[in-house]
Amino acid sequence: MNDIAFRRHRRLRRTSSMRALVRETQLQKEDLIYPIFVVEGQDKKNPVASMPGVNQVSLDHLTEEMNELEANGVLGVIVFGVPDQKDDCGSQAYAAEGIVQKAIRQIKRDHPSLTVIADTCLCQYTDHGHCGVIEDGVVLNDPSLELLTKTAVSQAEAGADIIAPSNMMDGFTAAIRKGLDEAGYSDIPIMSYAVKYASAFYGPFRDAANSTPSFGDRKTYQMDPANREEALREAKSDIEEGADFIIVKPALSYLDIMREVKNETAYPVVAYNVSGEYAMIKAAAQNGWINEKEVVLEKLTSMKRAGADLIITYFAVDAARWLTETNS
Repeated sequence: MNDIAFRRHRRLRRTSSMRALVRETQLQKEDLIYPIFVVEGQDKKNPVASMPGVNQVSLDHLTEEMNELEANGVLGVIVFGVPDQKDDCGSQAYAAEGIVQKAIRQIKRDHPSLTVIADTCLCQYTDHGHCGVIEDGVVLNDPSLELLTKTAVSQAEAGADIIAPSNMMDGFTAAIRKGLDEAGYSDIPIMSYAVKYASAFYGPFRDAANSTPSFGDRKTYQMDPANREEALREAKSDIEEGADFIIVKPALSYLDIMREVKNETAYPVVAYNVSGEYAMIKAAAQNGWINEKEVVLEKLTSMKRAGADLIITYFAVDAARWLTETNS
Protein backbone atom coordinates (compact mmCIF):
# COMPACT_ATOMS: atom_id res chain seq x y z
CA MET A 1 0.00 0.00 0.00
CA ASN A 2 3.05 2.30 0.12
CA ASP A 3 2.35 3.53 -3.41
CA ILE A 4 -1.06 4.98 -2.41
CA ALA A 5 -1.03 8.55 -1.05
CA PHE A 6 -3.55 9.31 1.67
CA ARG A 7 -3.72 11.07 5.05
CA ARG A 8 -3.86 9.13 8.33
CA HIS A 9 -6.47 11.05 10.33
CA ARG A 10 -6.92 8.12 12.70
CA ARG A 11 -3.62 8.91 14.38
CA LEU A 12 -5.39 11.54 16.45
CA ARG A 13 -8.20 9.15 17.47
CA ARG A 14 -6.01 6.31 18.71
CA THR A 15 -6.55 6.71 22.50
CA SER A 16 -9.04 8.47 24.75
CA SER A 17 -6.37 10.89 25.98
CA MET A 18 -5.34 11.67 22.39
CA ARG A 19 -8.95 12.36 21.46
CA ALA A 20 -9.29 14.66 24.48
CA LEU A 21 -6.18 16.60 23.48
CA VAL A 22 -7.56 17.52 20.06
CA ARG A 23 -11.24 17.88 21.00
CA GLU A 24 -12.58 21.06 19.42
CA THR A 25 -15.80 21.56 21.39
CA GLN A 26 -16.04 21.45 25.18
CA LEU A 27 -19.38 21.05 26.97
CA GLN A 28 -19.18 22.33 30.55
CA LYS A 29 -21.52 22.48 33.52
CA GLU A 30 -21.24 26.25 33.44
CA ASP A 31 -22.94 26.25 30.02
CA LEU A 32 -26.22 24.89 31.39
CA ILE A 33 -29.39 26.68 32.50
CA TYR A 34 -32.23 24.81 34.17
CA PRO A 35 -35.91 25.72 33.52
CA ILE A 36 -38.27 25.43 36.49
CA PHE A 37 -42.06 25.75 36.76
CA VAL A 38 -43.30 27.35 39.98
CA VAL A 39 -46.92 27.11 41.20
CA GLU A 40 -48.93 28.68 43.97
CA GLY A 41 -49.86 26.70 47.08
CA GLN A 42 -48.09 24.43 49.53
CA ASP A 43 -46.42 21.03 49.29
CA LYS A 44 -46.94 20.76 45.54
CA LYS A 45 -44.65 18.74 43.35
CA ASN A 46 -46.87 18.00 40.38
CA PRO A 47 -45.30 15.67 37.79
CA VAL A 48 -45.64 16.80 34.18
CA ALA A 49 -46.91 13.65 32.47
CA SER A 50 -45.38 14.45 29.08
CA MET A 51 -41.99 15.35 30.61
CA PRO A 52 -40.80 12.52 32.88
CA GLY A 53 -38.66 13.86 35.71
CA VAL A 54 -40.00 17.44 35.43
CA ASN A 55 -42.36 18.82 38.07
CA GLN A 56 -44.33 21.93 38.83
CA VAL A 57 -43.17 22.93 42.32
CA SER A 58 -44.54 25.22 45.01
CA LEU A 59 -42.29 27.67 46.81
CA ASP A 60 -41.73 25.35 49.80
CA HIS A 61 -40.08 22.83 47.43
CA LEU A 62 -38.06 25.44 45.57
CA THR A 63 -35.14 25.36 48.00
CA GLU A 64 -34.47 21.66 47.50
CA GLU A 65 -34.54 22.17 43.73
CA MET A 66 -32.03 25.01 43.95
CA ASN A 67 -29.85 23.02 46.36
CA GLU A 68 -29.62 20.30 43.73
CA LEU A 69 -28.58 22.81 41.07
CA GLU A 70 -25.83 24.22 43.24
CA ALA A 71 -24.65 20.78 44.35
CA ASN A 72 -24.16 19.77 40.71
CA GLY A 73 -22.53 22.99 39.58
CA VAL A 74 -25.39 24.42 37.51
CA LEU A 75 -25.13 28.21 37.76
CA GLY A 76 -28.32 29.40 36.06
CA VAL A 77 -32.07 28.90 36.41
CA ILE A 78 -34.89 30.31 34.26
CA VAL A 79 -38.19 30.71 36.11
CA PHE A 80 -41.65 30.09 34.63
CA GLY A 81 -44.77 30.81 36.64
CA VAL A 82 -48.05 28.92 36.73
CA PRO A 83 -50.57 31.24 38.44
CA ASP A 84 -53.79 30.31 40.17
CA GLN A 85 -55.69 33.15 38.51
CA LYS A 86 -55.75 34.25 34.87
CA ASP A 87 -57.43 37.14 33.09
CA ASP A 88 -57.54 38.71 29.65
CA CYS A 89 -54.54 40.98 30.31
CA GLY A 90 -52.34 38.54 32.25
CA SER A 91 -52.17 40.78 35.31
CA GLN A 92 -50.43 38.14 37.45
CA ALA A 93 -47.42 38.38 35.13
CA TYR A 94 -46.58 41.84 36.47
CA ALA A 95 -48.11 41.65 39.96
CA ALA A 96 -45.66 42.48 42.76
CA GLU A 97 -46.75 39.28 44.52
CA GLY A 98 -46.99 37.19 41.36
CA ILE A 99 -45.66 33.67 41.54
CA VAL A 100 -42.51 34.42 39.49
CA GLN A 101 -41.74 37.53 41.54
CA LYS A 102 -42.05 35.55 44.78
CA ALA A 103 -39.89 32.75 43.41
CA ILE A 104 -37.19 35.18 42.28
CA ARG A 105 -37.03 36.86 45.69
CA GLN A 106 -36.78 33.49 47.44
CA ILE A 107 -34.04 32.16 45.17
CA LYS A 108 -31.95 35.33 45.42
CA ARG A 109 -32.34 35.35 49.20
CA ASP A 110 -31.43 31.70 49.76
CA HIS A 111 -29.11 31.06 46.79
CA PRO A 112 -27.48 34.39 45.92
CA SER A 113 -24.77 32.75 43.82
CA LEU A 114 -27.31 31.45 41.28
CA THR A 115 -28.04 33.54 38.19
CA VAL A 116 -31.82 33.93 38.02
CA ILE A 117 -33.40 34.49 34.61
CA ALA A 118 -37.03 35.58 34.40
CA ASP A 119 -39.08 34.41 31.44
CA THR A 120 -41.05 37.49 30.39
CA CYS A 121 -44.29 36.64 28.64
CA LEU A 122 -48.04 36.74 29.15
CA CYS A 123 -49.26 33.41 27.77
CA GLN A 124 -49.19 31.54 31.11
CA TYR A 125 -51.16 34.36 32.73
CA THR A 126 -53.86 35.14 30.15
CA ASP A 127 -57.16 33.27 30.06
CA HIS A 128 -56.85 33.01 26.26
CA GLY A 129 -53.28 31.64 26.32
CA HIS A 130 -51.80 34.13 23.87
CA CYS A 131 -48.71 36.27 24.44
CA GLY A 132 -50.42 39.65 24.25
CA VAL A 133 -53.57 41.74 24.25
CA ILE A 134 -56.46 40.34 22.19
CA GLU A 135 -59.01 42.38 20.25
CA ASP A 136 -61.53 40.72 17.93
CA GLY A 137 -59.44 37.56 17.92
CA VAL A 138 -56.24 39.38 16.91
CA VAL A 139 -53.08 39.66 19.05
CA LEU A 140 -52.31 43.39 19.15
CA ASN A 141 -48.63 44.21 19.00
CA ASP A 142 -48.17 47.70 20.45
CA PRO A 143 -50.63 47.50 23.37
CA SER A 144 -48.93 44.24 24.39
CA LEU A 145 -45.56 46.00 24.70
CA GLU A 146 -46.76 48.07 27.63
CA LEU A 147 -47.77 44.99 29.64
CA LEU A 148 -44.58 43.15 28.75
CA THR A 149 -42.52 46.12 29.91
CA LYS A 150 -44.43 46.23 33.20
CA THR A 151 -43.71 42.52 33.62
CA ALA A 152 -39.99 42.95 32.97
CA VAL A 153 -39.69 45.84 35.43
CA SER A 154 -41.56 43.93 38.14
CA GLN A 155 -39.23 40.96 37.66
CA ALA A 156 -36.16 43.20 37.89
CA GLU A 157 -37.58 44.77 41.06
CA ALA A 158 -37.93 41.25 42.50
CA GLY A 159 -34.22 40.66 41.90
CA ALA A 160 -33.96 38.90 38.53
CA ASP A 161 -30.41 38.96 37.17
CA ILE A 162 -31.52 38.64 33.53
CA ILE A 163 -34.79 39.40 31.74
CA ALA A 164 -35.71 36.90 29.00
CA PRO A 165 -38.67 38.14 26.92
CA SER A 166 -40.23 35.31 24.90
CA ASN A 167 -43.34 36.85 23.37
CA MET A 168 -42.10 37.68 19.83
CA MET A 169 -43.96 40.98 19.58
CA ASP A 170 -42.24 43.46 17.24
CA GLY A 171 -40.23 45.96 19.28
CA PHE A 172 -40.37 44.01 22.53
CA THR A 173 -36.64 44.33 23.18
CA ALA A 174 -36.62 48.08 22.57
CA ALA A 175 -39.67 48.61 24.78
CA ILE A 176 -38.30 46.49 27.63
CA ARG A 177 -34.82 48.05 27.42
CA LYS A 178 -36.36 51.52 27.65
CA GLY A 179 -38.60 50.47 30.54
CA LEU A 180 -35.77 48.87 32.50
CA ASP A 181 -33.50 51.88 31.97
CA GLU A 182 -36.16 54.35 33.07
CA ALA A 183 -36.86 52.28 36.19
CA GLY A 184 -33.20 52.33 37.17
CA TYR A 185 -32.26 48.85 35.92
CA SER A 186 -29.86 49.77 33.13
CA ASP A 187 -27.44 47.11 34.40
CA ILE A 188 -29.91 44.24 33.93
CA PRO A 189 -29.22 42.40 30.65
CA ILE A 190 -31.85 41.13 28.21
CA MET A 191 -31.69 37.54 26.98
CA SER A 192 -34.00 37.86 24.01
CA TYR A 193 -35.97 35.02 22.46
CA ALA A 194 -35.10 36.75 19.21
CA VAL A 195 -35.33 33.63 17.03
CA LYS A 196 -38.36 31.69 18.20
CA TYR A 197 -40.09 29.44 15.71
CA ALA A 198 -43.75 28.38 15.68
CA SER A 199 -42.70 24.84 16.45
CA ALA A 200 -44.50 21.56 17.03
CA PHE A 201 -41.87 20.75 19.67
CA TYR A 202 -43.50 22.95 22.35
CA GLY A 203 -46.39 20.65 23.28
CA PRO A 204 -45.05 19.26 26.58
CA PHE A 205 -44.05 22.77 27.75
CA ARG A 206 -47.62 23.92 27.29
CA ASP A 207 -48.72 21.07 29.54
CA ALA A 208 -46.18 22.16 32.16
CA ALA A 209 -47.00 25.86 31.97
CA ASN A 210 -50.75 25.48 31.34
CA SER A 211 -50.33 27.84 28.39
CA THR A 212 -52.04 26.20 25.42
CA PRO A 213 -53.96 28.88 23.43
CA SER A 214 -57.72 28.65 23.80
CA PHE A 215 -58.14 29.49 20.11
CA GLY A 216 -55.97 29.66 17.03
CA ASP A 217 -52.20 29.36 17.17
CA ARG A 218 -49.11 31.58 17.49
CA LYS A 219 -48.05 31.58 13.86
CA THR A 220 -48.78 35.29 13.38
CA TYR A 221 -46.02 36.22 15.82
CA GLN A 222 -43.68 33.23 16.08
CA MET A 223 -41.51 32.43 13.06
CA ASP A 224 -42.17 30.10 10.14
CA PRO A 225 -39.90 27.02 10.51
CA ALA A 226 -39.04 27.24 6.81
CA ASN A 227 -37.31 30.62 7.15
CA ARG A 228 -33.58 31.22 7.58
CA GLU A 229 -32.90 34.81 6.51
CA GLU A 230 -35.77 36.03 8.69
CA ALA A 231 -33.92 34.64 11.71
CA LEU A 232 -30.93 36.82 10.94
CA ARG A 233 -33.14 39.88 10.55
CA GLU A 234 -34.83 39.16 13.88
CA ALA A 235 -31.52 38.62 15.69
CA LYS A 236 -29.94 41.78 14.28
CA SER A 237 -33.03 43.86 15.10
CA ASP A 238 -33.00 42.71 18.70
CA ILE A 239 -29.29 43.47 19.06
CA GLU A 240 -29.90 46.97 17.67
CA GLU A 241 -32.73 47.36 20.20
CA GLY A 242 -30.55 46.39 23.17
CA ALA A 243 -30.44 42.61 23.52
CA ASP A 244 -27.37 41.19 25.29
CA PHE A 245 -28.00 37.49 24.48
CA ILE A 246 -29.83 35.90 21.54
CA ILE A 247 -31.90 32.74 22.10
CA VAL A 248 -32.56 30.30 19.25
CA LYS A 249 -35.59 28.14 19.99
CA PRO A 250 -35.97 25.19 19.41
CA ALA A 251 -32.42 23.89 19.20
CA LEU A 252 -32.09 20.51 17.49
CA SER A 253 -33.97 21.24 14.27
CA TYR A 254 -32.37 24.69 14.03
CA LEU A 255 -28.65 24.05 14.53
CA ASP A 256 -28.00 25.61 11.12
CA ILE A 257 -29.77 28.77 12.25
CA MET A 258 -27.77 28.83 15.47
CA ARG A 259 -24.49 28.69 13.60
CA GLU A 260 -25.53 31.48 11.22
CA VAL A 261 -26.72 33.71 14.05
CA LYS A 262 -23.40 33.20 15.85
CA ASN A 263 -21.37 33.85 12.71
CA GLU A 264 -23.36 36.93 11.71
CA THR A 265 -23.68 38.61 15.12
CA ALA A 266 -20.77 37.38 17.30
CA TYR A 267 -23.14 37.89 20.25
CA PRO A 268 -23.68 35.34 23.03
CA VAL A 269 -26.08 32.72 21.64
CA VAL A 270 -28.34 30.60 23.84
CA ALA A 271 -29.81 27.32 22.61
CA TYR A 272 -33.19 26.36 24.06
CA ASN A 273 -33.34 22.56 24.13
CA VAL A 274 -37.13 22.49 24.28
CA SER A 275 -39.69 20.21 25.90
CA GLY A 276 -40.48 18.08 22.85
CA GLU A 277 -36.80 17.35 22.32
CA TYR A 278 -36.55 16.35 25.97
CA ALA A 279 -39.68 14.19 25.88
CA MET A 280 -38.56 12.23 22.79
CA ILE A 281 -35.27 11.25 24.41
CA LYS A 282 -36.95 10.35 27.69
CA ALA A 283 -39.49 8.15 25.92
CA ALA A 284 -36.84 6.36 23.87
CA ALA A 285 -34.63 5.85 26.94
CA GLN A 286 -37.50 4.46 29.00
CA ASN A 287 -38.16 1.94 26.24
CA GLY A 288 -34.52 0.91 26.24
CA TRP A 289 -34.00 2.07 22.65
CA ILE A 290 -31.11 4.46 23.39
CA ASN A 291 -28.48 5.19 26.03
CA GLU A 292 -29.88 8.36 27.60
CA LYS A 293 -26.58 9.69 28.98
CA GLU A 294 -24.67 9.25 25.72
CA VAL A 295 -27.45 10.70 23.56
CA VAL A 296 -27.99 13.72 25.82
CA LEU A 297 -24.31 14.63 26.02
CA GLU A 298 -23.93 14.20 22.24
CA LYS A 299 -26.97 16.35 21.62
CA LEU A 300 -25.83 19.14 23.95
CA THR A 301 -22.36 19.05 22.43
CA SER A 302 -23.90 19.48 18.98
CA MET A 303 -25.51 22.72 20.19
CA LYS A 304 -22.19 24.01 21.48
CA ARG A 305 -20.54 23.02 18.19
CA ALA A 306 -23.26 24.91 16.29
CA GLY A 307 -22.38 28.12 18.15
CA ALA A 308 -24.30 28.07 21.43
CA ASP A 309 -22.52 29.68 24.37
CA LEU A 310 -25.25 28.62 26.81
CA ILE A 311 -27.94 25.92 26.73
CA ILE A 312 -31.33 26.02 28.43
CA THR A 313 -32.20 22.37 29.01
CA TYR A 314 -34.36 20.19 31.26
CA PHE A 315 -31.38 17.81 31.29
CA ALA A 316 -29.18 20.42 33.03
CA VAL A 317 -28.83 18.63 36.38
CA ASP A 318 -28.36 15.17 34.87
CA ALA A 319 -25.90 16.48 32.29
CA ALA A 320 -23.89 18.31 34.94
CA ARG A 321 -23.69 15.15 37.02
CA TRP A 322 -22.63 13.07 34.01
CA LEU A 323 -19.95 15.61 33.10
CA THR A 324 -18.59 15.46 36.65
CA GLU A 325 -18.47 11.66 36.48
CA THR A 326 -16.74 11.76 33.10
CA ASN A 327 -14.13 14.26 34.23
CA SER A 328 -13.41 12.75 37.65
